[in-house]
This record gives sequence, C-alpha cells and structure tokens, in this order.
Amino acid sequence: MFSIRIAMAVMLAACLVTGAQAAEKAKPAEVLKGSVQAEATYDDPLGRSTPQGTVVGFLKAMQREDYERAVDFLDTRQTGKRAELLAIELHHILDEGLSTVTTTLSVKPEGNLQDHLPDNRELVGMVKTKKGEYKILLERVQKENNPPVWLFSSETLKLVPQIYDEIDVPWLEKHLPAAMTETRVAGQPLYRWVIPLVVLPLVLFLGWLFTRAIFALVREPMRKRFGEAVMSKLRGIGKPLMLLFASGAVYVISLGSASLLTRLFWTFMASTMAVVGLTWLILYLIDAGADIIERRRPEAANAVIRLSATLMKALAVVVGLVVIFYYFAGINLTAVVAGLGIGGIAVAFAAQKTIENFFGGLFLVWDKPIRLGDYCKAGEHAGTVEHIGLRSTLIRTLARTVVSIPNGQLSSISVENFALRDRFLFKHTLNLRYETTADQLRYLLAQIRELLYQHPRVDSTSARIRFISFGPSSLDTEVFAYVLVKDYDAFLAVQEDLLLRIMDLVESSGSGFAFPSQTLYMAGDGGLDEEKSRKAAETVRRWRDEGELPFPDHTPALVSHLDSTLDYPPKGSVLSGKKESV
Repeated sequence: MFSIRIAMAVMLAACLVTGAQAAEKAKPAEVLKGSVQAEATYDDPLGRSTPQGTVVGFLKAMQREDYERAVDFLDTRQTGKRAELLAIELHHILDEGLSTVTTTLSVKPEGNLQDHLPDNRELVGMVKTKKGEYKILLERVQKENNPPVWLFSSETLKLVPQIYDEIDVPWLEKHLPAAMTETRVAGQPLYRWVIPLVVLPLVLFLGWLFTRAIFALVREPMRKRFGEAVMSKLRGIGKPLMLLFASGAVYVISLGSASLLTRLFWTFMASTMAVVGLTWLILYLIDAGADIIERRRPEAANAVIRLSATLMKALAVVVGLVVIFYYFAGINLTAVVAGLGIGGIAVAFAAQKTIENFFGGLFLVWDKPIRLGDYCKAGEHAGTVEHIGLRSTLIRTLARTVVSIPNGQLSSISVENFALRDRFLFKHTLNLRYETTADQLRYLLAQIRELLYQHPRVDSTSARIRFISFGPSSLDTEVFAYVLVKDYDAFLAVQEDLLLRIMDLVESSGSGFAFPSQTLYMAGDGGLDEEKSRKAAETVRRWRDEGELPFPDHTPALVSHLDSTLDYPPKGSVLSGKKESV
C-alpha cells in the first residue's frame, strides 16, 4: 500500500507539473497521429515556426486584445481595421465553432506529415454549420528571406466572414432560460459558471453510486473465493474509479468553456486525470493479484512475487508518465527513450549476474525442483533448504554450516532432491568366507529371500539376492530391494532391522563374514594327473582325425543339438519341472 502511495505521488506531481506548464504557456494538448514527435524549435520571435506556436500565439494575442499582433498570424493582404475585424471573426469561430476533438496542433517545424495533406498545410480543426463543414487550415509560407512560418491560410481567411455568419447559437444556450445566457459574470454567461458547479458533484455522486453497486454485487463471491485480505485491497479501487469519473466530469466541463485555449487546457487535464486514475487502478489490481498468487504458492515464492509485483507497478507508472508527457504535454521523448535504451543496455551488462540470479529464483519458485525444508544435493553441497531468496538460496549442511548458492548457478546445475523420492533403495553386498559350501550358500540365499518377502516395509516385487562373484577373499552376494518409506529416519530403522536379521541368518547357516586376507598353502608339488591329461589329449586327437575340432566354433548342427539341454533350475529346486518365464 505504501508503494502505491509513492507511485501515485509521483504521478500526481507529474500531472501538476505538466498542468502548470500548460497553464503558464497555454499550450493545448495535441492528438498525435504519426511517428515520434520532434521537439519544436522556436526560431520565429512570435513562435510561428510550428503549427502549435501559431495557433497558441494567435489565441493569446486575442485574449490580450492585441489585435495588431494577432494580424501577424494571418496570411492576408488586408490591413488596418479590416484585418483586425478578420482576426476577431476568426477568434470567434475558433472559440464557438471549432471541434476540439479533431484538433491537431503539431510542435514539429515541418508539421504533421501523416494527415494526408500537402506538406505545407496543417489542419487545425473542422467547423460545422447548418450549411456544411469547413476546414480551418494553416499554411507554411516564406516571405522574402525570412525563415518559413505557419500562418492561417489565405484560403481559410476568405471563408471566415461566411463561416462567422453561419455559426449558430450553441445548442445549450437555446434551451436555457434567458437569465442564464444573458447574465454575465466576469464577461462570461452565467451558465458557464453554473455547469462546473452542477456537473462535477453530479458525476462524482454517480461514480460513488456506481462503485458501491458493483461492490455490493461482487463482494460475497469475491470474499468466498479469494478471502478477506484480497477484498480489503480491492476496496481501495474505489478511489481511482472516482478519479476516472472526475476526469469525465472535467471533460464535460471543458465542453462548456468559453475559449478554445480554456477548452484545450481542461481537455488536457481531463485526459491526464484519466491516465492517472487508470494507472492507480492497475496498481491496486497488481497488488490484489500478488496476494492471490502468494496464497496459492509456497512461502518461498513470496519474495519473488513481491519483487515481480513491484517491477510491474513501476512499469505501470512509467507507462503512465510516458502517456502524459508524450501525448498530452507535447514533450519529446525520442532522446529520452534513446537514452533509456542505451542506459538499459549498460545496466543489463553491469547487472548481468543480478538479472541471472533473479530469473533463476523465478524458475526455482515456479518449477519447484526444491522447496523449503527439502534435503537436497546441489553440486558438491548437500543439506536442507532454509531460504529461497531473490539472489541466492541458503542450504544448511550436515555440518550445520550455511551455504549460499546463487540462483543463477543453482538453476543451471543438476539438483538431487531427496525429499521427493517415494521409496529408499536397500542395496548391500555380503562378503562370505570361502569355507562356505555351495549348499550352505544355497540355504542362506533362500532364507534371505524369504526374509525380504516377509518384511512389511520391503517391496517384494523388487526384492532379490544373488550370488554375484568370487571375490579376492570372499564369496560375494548382493541384496537388492526397495524399502517402502519416505522419511530417511524411518528408512534407517528398517535398514537396521534387515541387516541384523541377515546377520542372524548368516550365523544360522554356519557361515561367516570374510575379512580381507590372503592364505598361503605350503605343500609338495604332486604334478598333473597323467591319466586325465592322456584322456583329454586323446579326445582332441579324435576330434582332429574326424574333422570335428570345434575351433574357431562349434558347428551349427552341434549348437542346435546342445541348445537348452542343461538341467536348470537344478534338480531338486522348487522351480524344477515348471516352465520358467523369460
């Protein structure tokens, strides 16, 4: 809420500054229709270097009743009283008949090149009468060796007397009592003072009534869906809505203003108030949206969500200021935008790591590879996640130290999250003494298999124990199974129980665990068995004589004959006589 007040203070300060400039310089707002507006260069002493300067200079001269100066803004050959009368009639036309909605007052020396008129012509506005519509045009002319200036065109000035005669009494004056139109205060009809006093309170009341009605309709559904905290923020949008309605009232008031300058000024103020109100409304909606997201996301996301909301609000304020200065105040932002672009690139390079860490934090929050309280391993660091910030993530290691890992680095490395596993792997290798006989080993394998099948915390479908190798000093058997627990402490308890039971089974089989050792046997060399050697040599000689020597391989016929002839499972096995699934 405090940030919203600061942002609105900046917006209102900008509004007051631009409004003061508009009041001081009496510059009307321009409805832009082209590319980026260029800053006007007032080479002409009277300000006639731009279309806006010509119109404003003429209107200000007429306000001072400096008719001789006003004639300098007209492209006419008439002089003296006739020229002054022409200026008076043109001023009356601009005040009473000109449509400010279509007014385009460019501050470019070359004028508005996007209005589909010749380059030396500029449209001020349209005047509607009972007999038709007339264009009020400016023309860029160059007299002698002087710089070109913008003047009310001679074509328009020829029609001024005709338009002046055709302008009718305003519609509103026709339907008001004579006392309201004939009574004058400070030179203006009374109704032009009464309209603001009536319209502004009326519009504000209607805005208040409309806002209350909307809230009455949506209060309960919104409260049930989003909670009371979000509703308390949404109640604040009544103020920006009232400002929007007030801008509408100011615009209505501007339509009843006496002079064109006054109308343009109040139109500018109404437009500025509308932009401020809309920006204010967006700031409230961003805050409410951030609260809703915070409730649906883990606590770790709060910092990132809050910063994202702050950046969005800053962007909204910047956009509002750009609209005010660019479209309503006539300030050129080309150089500003270019400077911001260059500065933005420089900042992006300078704050590359900061930006990388910020977006890394965003990815951690939204993808959720880790959460607060998870035990994980990131690179060489393992521990419990204690905090996920905007720049870094804090991990409490088993040594009770805290490791700070930048989010950019954390999002680019492999992170192993132990808290998300659904079961634990139980895998151990039993090293049995070489004195263990084959039947002892068969007995032990069968007993341990039964143990794994019987245990309620072991996944029997994954359980297995196999004799896997003759080790350097032991007979190696591998026990493999998944323990159906998610908590590490619970797994340690189950693992301890299984290991103790396996120790009992090893002892009951008459075997034991081997120690890494080497045995040295000292005996006389008895030589090779001559009978077995002779039989092996005779067999090989017979293969060679009969052309059946199985090198480099057996014949396909012999391979087919020997295929699957071995007794497996071995005789006496519980699976013997049953077809084994492959």
